[in-house]
Amino acid sequence: MKTTIGLLCLITLPIAVIGFAQVLSAPASLKITSRAFSPGGKIPQKYTCDGSNVNPPLEIDNIPKATKSLALIADDPDAPGRTWVHWLAWNINPTTREISESSVPQNAVEGTTDFGDAKYGGPCPPSGSHRYYFKVYALDTTLALSSSSRKPALEKAMAGHMLAQGSLIGTYSRK
Repeated sequence: MKTTIGLLCLITLPIAVIGFAQVLSAPASLKITSRAFSPGGKIPQKYTCDGSNVNPPLEIDNIPKATKSLALIADDPDAPGRTWVHWLAWNINPTTREISESSVPQNAVEGTTDFGDAKYGGPCPPSGSHRYYFKVYALDTTLALSSSSRKPALEKAMAGHMLAQGSLIGTYSRK
């Protein structure tokens, strides 16, 4: 009986330690909000292809002290065929608490979206209502990527460097 209990402890202790380590290494949560729309709410036309096609204002809270840079991905998982990328930006200063409407944070790099441009491209669903995710990542490094980089290259460069992440979802449908 003692051998069985001892063996059980030898098996479960490493599993418990591994599980605890995974909890400790899980990214913390950033809080992303916007004065333009509430979480899950409708994105105003101004920020879409039917309006001025400028980025909405975003506020970022709970940035870890060890953050060296922030990265942003805005995309539409409801697009036909695949997730459509609307905006990429990285090397955003970690002291940034707000990305103003129609602006790019100073010294940030914008990546190439699925519109083929290195700039914000607003919601423009071909039909129905789509969800748009504005995701921000706190990183422990800056990224050596050019503005011709696309989402897969950004995600690969961020791998293993995320300290925290958060997202804000908005919806939009055309008339």
